[in-house]
Amino acid sequence: MGKPMGFMEYDRRDNLAVEPLERIKNFKEFHTPMSDKDRREQAARCMNCGVPFCQSGMMIGGMVSGCPLNNLVPEWNDLLYRGNMEKALGMLKQTNNFPEFTSRVCPALCEAACTCGLNDTPVTCKANENAIIEYGYANGLLEANPPKVRTGKKVAIVGSGPSGLAAADQLNKRGHEVTVYERNDHIGGLLMYGIPNMKLEKWVIDRKQKVMEEEGVKFIVNANVGKDIKAEELLKNFDSVILCCGASNPRDIKAPGREAEGIYFAVDFLTRSTKHVLSGKKEGWVDTKGKNVVVIGGGDTGNDCVGTAIRQGARSVVQVEMMPKLPDERAVNNPWPEWPRVCKTDYGQEEAIAVFGKDPRVYQSTVKEFITDKNGKLSKIKLVKLEPKKDEKTGRMNMVELPGSEYEIPAEICLIAAGFLGTEEYIAKAFRVKLNERTNVATEAGKHQTSVDKVFTAGDMHRGQSLVVWGIHEGRHVAREVDERLMGYSNLA
Repeated sequence: MGKPMGFMEYDRRDNLAVEPLERIKNFKEFHTPMSDKDRREQAARCMNCGVPFCQSGMMIGGMVSGCPLNNLVPEWNDLLYRGNMEKALGMLKQTNNFPEFTSRVCPALCEAACTCGLNDTPVTCKANENAIIEYGYANGLLEANPPKVRTGKKVAIVGSGPSGLAAADQLNKRGHEVTVYERNDHIGGLLMYGIPNMKLEKWVIDRKQKVMEEEGVKFIVNANVGKDIKAEELLKNFDSVILCCGASNPRDIKAPGREAEGIYFAVDFLTRSTKHVLSGKKEGWVDTKGKNVVVIGGGDTGNDCVGTAIRQGARSVVQVEMMPKLPDERAVNNPWPEWPRVCKTDYGQEEAIAVFGKDPRVYQSTVKEFITDKNGKLSKIKLVKLEPKKDEKTGRMNMVELPGSEYEIPAEICLIAAGFLGTEEYIAKAFRVKLNERTNVATEAGKHQTSVDKVFTAGDMHRGQSLVVWGIHEGRHVAREVDERLMGYSNLA
């Protein structure tokens, strides 16, 4: 521990963000890195506490506390403080294949569990991680390093999201020949098209892809396995197949008028927007300029829709949330180091407040009806207020409609960001893998082997909709399991 009293000497400071009214003029990342001196001071706040919950990744109170990758946070914070960046980078890469992604899009479970946050503010672990990985790229420390020996074993990975990329990276380092199939025109899965540019500029993905290709990973895009490419072909030509296709079956809103023109699933909207940002072409683009936009769903994807619509010049944005507003501070029944169940105002909501003068979120509400004009286009949405009510049979609290509380709001565009329901049916049928009751691919607890010989699964397709950091965790674990099957043992972490 380089600075025993650092947490008392220095206050938390984060990278400066461009002001909302300025940053909405483009789709670029909007945080400015601080100086090396200031960043080292932030690293000095790490206490080297007796029990580093930041790296635990354990379940507490039904939620994960700390990093699921068990990142060696105190170790690389100390090395960052001391200025030993090369060793800090090596320590970071031991547990995380893609700090360039997580340091931009992860909600920082490590910070929520930071001991410093019990009585003060947590260490800036996420920004420290970003400083370390970007130092590595800037100083030529992350150039391609292909394996010196190949095993002769071939692995196909279907899907190039975080889990597929992590599995590919690990298995390639082991010496296996890895081919990744991606149905879109770019790799990355939701990293590419589900997360907008202002959170993750796509050159970051391209940069990592280039390194992985130079190390021997083969990427095949525009390859829809299960439709354009038969599952039997992969099973015949590869020693193992890993399905990392995501939980890409969106949850719909079944309300009268759903067939109206102007209603889109959030990921479709974000995908089209990102393709427009990258190419400048407007084919298929959903333009919200001058329109009243309603976003259904209060999670990260809903917030991304808010930020995207504002950048496009929406006339108004309303975000509908079914659940009550969370408290602004931890409740008594939500103590540290549990994940804080508190109201978070994210960048999209900040921008809406700056543009429209109020928070876009409407709580305890849901859609009662989609109302169209005479041409079948969406013109209004009828909302109804909800109230929590205890089910006498199950004892569970349910959100039920409040009689007589219906009201209408203008809406020419509606974006459904209500989450995902699991695996898409066609890919499961193509490989004949069994699904569980949540429509995720079924495996034994703690395992990744499916019901079909030599077919494995990982990521959201395995555990359900989750975070990028969990995708990387899953990819690393399935890689070890596949490696053990192929070689009889594994030395992968």
